[in-house]
Amino acid sequence: MASPLIREGRDSDAAGFIALISGCWAEYPGCVFDLDGELPELRHLASWFAGQGGTLWAAEQDGAVIGMVATRPMRQDEAWEICRLYVSAAARGTGLAHRLLDTAEAHARANGAQRMVLWTDTRFEAAHAFYEKRGYVRQGAIRILDDLSKSLEFRYAKPARGVVVEALDAAAAASAERRLVAILTACVAAGASVSFLPPLDPATARAYWKGVSQQVAAGRIVLLVGWVEGELAGTVQLDLETQPNQPRRVEVQKLLVDPRFRRRGLATELMRRAEQAAARLGRRLLTLDTREGTAAASLYRTDGWHEAGRIPELELDEAGVERDVVFFWKRVA
Repeated sequence: MASPLIREGRDSDAAGFIALISGCWAEYPGCVFDLDGELPELRHLASWFAGQGGTLWAAEQDGAVIGMVATRPMRQDEAWEICRLYVSAAARGTGLAHRLLDTAEAHARANGAQRMVLWTDTRFEAAHAFYEKRGYVRQGAIRILDDLSKSLEFRYAKPARGVVVEALDAAAAASAERRLVAILTACVAAGASVSFLPPLDPATARAYWKGVSQQVAAGRIVLLVGWVEGELAGTVQLDLETQPNQPRRVEVQKLLVDPRFRRRGLATELMRRAEQAAARLGRRLLTLDTREGTAAASLYRTDGWHEAGRIPELELDEAGVERDVVFFWKRVA
């Protein structure tokens, strides 16, 4: 069977869009589809988005609409909103949702988008998982809609382009767990010096990141993550739980960059932003440790970190060989 054709949507697709959206909503108890009362724009959706400077696409197969997505510019922050991403039940798991989202994101970037934003009903858990795999994280308060469905919506967002590093709050950290598990697993498999040995059990990785999210919520950890061209690709942490007699120190932990995104400047940007965050918190002395001979050790030396000493044969590498661990420190203004 041929792959679905993704083309620009037309007002004449109205019947297909209405059937697709109403069918998706019917999967969730309490979602009320009131076409004329709450969704009259579906009768001329392509014109409706065009009137807002946006674009609508349809995925068509054998003459039927089986998927859709739209995007439109927002009024602030050079952001574009991803809207109306739906795929019929029969077409899920085929990669069509990724193709649709790729189409909308590429259009938004081509028109100058610096940030992608979307809203999704709190009941649409499968959609949340999909967006989180694509690098979106929760941001801001839940939106309450005055509709028949009594809808509550999560706001998701991510940078659209370049190398960007941001700090996550507790909700965002929790929403990033799926992607962070994948990054940690890939880094451990590649031999990173981050406490774990390959093969890393998925349950262990998930438990670790859930613990980090809880520490972020408690104010004990600052979690920074980085995107490369819209893909969440790396992370680093500041552990604020130092001893009472070390109030100006902070420990840098778990610098991780997905091997697919290395040599793009992300590790350097993560460390630069970590130093800025530490300075804003009044933590002038940064410390960390890593296995000798790693790319991370070279990065720290190049970036002005000072070696404080080393402990011979302190940890095992991925081959089970005992390796030295070197300790570094750095002062920030």
